[in-house]
Order: sequence, then structure tokens, then C-alpha cells
Amino acid sequence: MATTTSRKKTTARKKTRSAKKPTRKWSARVMKTSNALDLQDRIFKSGNAEQIARSLKRSAERSKRRKGTPFQSAMSMLNFYINRAGKNLPARKKNILEKAKNKLRVLFGRAER
Repeated sequence: MATTTSRKKTTARKKTRSAKKPTRKWSARVMKTSNALDLQDRIFKSGNAEQIARSLKRSAERSKRRKGTPFQSAMSMLNFYINRAGKNLPARKKNILEKAKNKLRVLFGRAER
């Protein structure tokens, strides 16, 4: 006598994998399409703290879409760039950007005495 084993039929489910989504660079989009400032192209690549500060001040004062004061908008964008770069920001570049913060304070008359 032949023994029959009853097995449940299992339907093989195929896992459908969609194509891998490209990594979203939300911070890069903010830098390009900020609703607060229209930044000069590649301004943060400049090696001159004075030039960076003057450009941020000009952009902040011309903007009609910002929510805060021009000083707040300019300083916020500079801090955003520094924080976005994080550990990947070379020390030399970070020093330039920190100097740009001080120059920005002076330009807006907010320097500590």
C-alpha cells in the first residue's frame, strides 16, 4: 500500500521589489530653492569670508519672502550650510565660514563689544 502524504499547496509569493529610489537630497534642494533667500551661485565655495557675508546680506535684504529679519535669514542660511556639511567640512573651510558669521554680525551692526 502506497502512503500518500498530504501536503498543503503553498503558493509562492513573489516579492515585488520596486526599483531603488534615488537618495533624496533635501538639504541641497533647500540651498537651491530656499523660500527665504535667492543665493548667489556657489557663494559658499568662496574662500573669502567678507565676500560670503556681503553676499548673504545682499540676498537677505533683497528678499521679499523671508519670515524673519534680514539678519536672521542670512545667519540662518549660513548656519544651515555649516550644519549640513557636518564632519565632512574641512577645518580650513569651517574657519572661513565662522569668520563669515562674525563679518555678517559686523555688517548688520550686531557685533559684540
